[in-house]
Amino acid sequence: MDIGISEQDRARIAEGLSRLLADSYTLYLKTHFFHWNVTGPMFQTLHLMFETQYNELALAVDQVAERIRALGHIAPGSYGDYARLTSISESQGVPKAQDMIRELVQAHETVCRTARSLFPLADAAADEPTADLLTQRLQVHEKTAWMLRSLLEG
Repeated sequence: MDIGISEQDRARIAEGLSRLLADSYTLYLKTHFFHWNVTGPMFQTLHLMFETQYNELALAVDQVAERIRALGHIAPGSYGDYARLTSISESQGVPKAQDMIRELVQAHETVCRTARSLFPLADAAADEPTADLLTQRLQVHEKTAWMLRSLLEG
């Protein structure tokens, strides 16, 4: 494979993207879980918001996995892989609506940190497609975290 990025750089970037994939999939699962189980006065708002968010994440994990494949590596796809690679903790029981929001803010911020940590690898390898993907993911996660945070104010 000769796409202008060394095997060593492709391996490092794919490893980082695998962590991003695990964080994104774990966030997807958490958001879907909250969508199913949210209750209280904000039910309708949160139920619909979480649905929008998990649908976006379902598309995002595909983009990240396909970038890993384009770099010539295998995209992780098991719960065991994701549990090992993610930085996002599982929820304990079913949190109250406000705690769901707090957990999702923390999880989106975690995804942001993971994505941002990959820029030096992508930049060093002149891997613009990965840098572009990271930029797109950061825009979504930063905006989503802000929107969720705004529900906690007041």
